[in-house]
Amino acid sequence: MRVADRWKDYELIDTSNGERLERWGSKLLIRPDPQVIWKTERTCPEWKTADARYVRSSAGGGAWDVKKKLPDSWTVGYDSLRFGIKPMGFKHTGLFPEQAVNWDWMRKKISEAGRPIRVLNLFAYTGGATLACLSAGAYVCHVDASKGMTQWAKENAAMSGLADIPQRWIVDDCAKFVAREIRRGSFYDAVIMDPPSYGRGPSGEVWRLEDQIYDLVGLCRGVLTEDPLFFLVNSYTTGLSPSVMKYILSTQLADAFSGGKCSADEIGLPVSKSGLVLPCGATAIFEK
Repeated sequence: MRVADRWKDYELIDTSNGERLERWGSKLLIRPDPQVIWKTERTCPEWKTADARYVRSSAGGGAWDVKKKLPDSWTVGYDSLRFGIKPMGFKHTGLFPEQAVNWDWMRKKISEAGRPIRVLNLFAYTGGATLACLSAGAYVCHVDASKGMTQWAKENAAMSGLADIPQRWIVDDCAKFVAREIRRGSFYDAVIMDPPSYGRGPSGEVWRLEDQIYDLVGLCRGVLTEDPLFFLVNSYTTGLSPSVMKYILSTQLADAFSGGKCSADEIGLPVSKSGLVLPCGATAIFEK
């Protein structure tokens, strides 16, 4: 497992009985996590002093039970990067801290490339990977279907001092945008993809990652340069193993670009109290 263990402004303090206790800057939050099936004793005093807890509803969804007054948003940092944190519906905060292990990898890969790198970041959310690549000197095209999330990402870039670096912000359906880029002859040295497990389009069309991912990777192959640097795919879909994702990249990319290799693994966060590492999804990578 690849572990995001360099955080200072974030800490996974403890895990027990379907929940995780986290520190986001100076704020303590408790959030549900279906991976946490153990029922260890909650000896950490922070369980009782958390600022807010996300409580699921039996009817679906849930809400934040705020114990102490929280600001509408606050900032956490990772190296030189800055991110706005906002407790939202469906337990999210606007950041997936386990992805820091991928940010480090991307920055190193781009910095050592020895040439200008163009990155296409699809399903780009609030821009963690976008900021990482910009900070390494890459040009980034950030694409997400949500106008609000894209604006949030732009604000994160500005807070991180990256707003003046060449970049492009697109609010669009990712597959449709890629198809247009191919027709326009616009190519990229790297593709990052963080697609949702499930969703519905504006016309009610259903998206299931396991049904769409193979063809989507194949489509994105058409937007890569002749000498791509990397192609990275994240998955939080239960049942879609790292080995399956690696095989998808192998069949869609490795045969098309000689000299490349594929790898895949779980990514995770260290738990301060127990010393274990909590699995938080998986990443598959094609690289040259």
